[in-house]
Amino acid sequence: MQQPSLHEQDWEYVQTLLPADLEESARRTRALVRCRNIPDAASFMRIALAYAVSDLSLKDVAAWASALELAQITGPGLFYRLREAEQWLEQVLGQVLSEQIPQAAGGFRLRIVDATVINGPGQKAVQWRAHVSIDPTTGSIRAVELTGDSGGEKFSRHPFGAGAVVLGDRGYATARGVYAVRQQEAHVVVRFNPTTLRTCDEKRRRIYLAQREAGVPKVGAVEFKVMIPVPPEPTRSHKTWDLAKAIAWIPARVVAARTRTGEVTWVLTTVPSRQMPAIGILGLYRMRWQIELLFKRLKSLLHLSALPSREGPTAKSWMLARLIAAALAQLLVQPAGPLSPWGYVLRGTGPLSEGPNEPTHA
Repeated sequence: MQQPSLHEQDWEYVQTLLPADLEESARRTRALVRCRNIPDAASFMRIALAYAVSDLSLKDVAAWASALELAQITGPGLFYRLREAEQWLEQVLGQVLSEQIPQAAGGFRLRIVDATVINGPGQKAVQWRAHVSIDPTTGSIRAVELTGDSGGEKFSRHPFGAGAVVLGDRGYATARGVYAVRQQEAHVVVRFNPTTLRTCDEKRRRIYLAQREAGVPKVGAVEFKVMIPVPPEPTRSHKTWDLAKAIAWIPARVVAARTRTGEVTWVLTTVPSRQMPAIGILGLYRMRWQIELLFKRLKSLLHLSALPSREGPTAKSWMLARLIAAALAQLLVQPAGPLSPWGYVLRGTGPLSEGPNEPTHA
């Protein structure tokens, strides 16, 4: 499938996918206060995308914009503009992703969450993390949050909404994380380590699942009903907290099965057994691999891991612009909504249209 050229010949289609209030939001966030060098917000977004996906230097992008009579700006001037545009780009990314979320048609809406490291020049092990939520049925991004190296992986970073089922790996298997999802009336399916997550029986007595590993069959699955105590707010004390101080108790199920090499895999879920049996939970967890494939695509096609500036003032703006490019590309190259022969959003401007800023779907 041909990849769209977001800042060149496909630009007129890309514009239909950008928020209708692009100009207003650029001024509100002070990304574009004066139009002395860049005439409008759409031109600024086109330049930002060119910088993000073309691997050109700021000086070269400024020259490209001047050659197209898109803007009259220098490399240092563009540096200043991008430095001030971080909040605007973050807002646009959120708007583009939110407009792609379909309405639930009944049943569960699946979401997968994970984080990937984005590094630039230098020896530092972790410089940035992109915390991503995707829809596994389409493989498309639904939410992104960028943090520094201290930003841990946790479910509470993402909104899910009632009725969602969220898949996560062992880094997300914490009592507080599961509680955050249940507070949104959503459910979790998460792999976990039974020695690091405290589990109790239905009478709230501590049980040690690792001691029951011998009872897991060679083939098939075994299920345990458990209660997960949610710990109180952390203190400076290193003492183990008492179960009597739990702020909440979460009913859950643990499904255990062996791999072909005999290793036991433990999966925790809050989905009731009447809605999905144990074997179904294990099959559902296998879909978590879809987000790993997405990260591979982002890093191979958009070179997301090739951060040109490790910690400079434009580093986050560059990453946000590249993630906007990924969000726009997934609209242009796949049928993410109702199929139409146009493949983009039609916005009417004539006397029979719904209005200059209201999309008309084919």
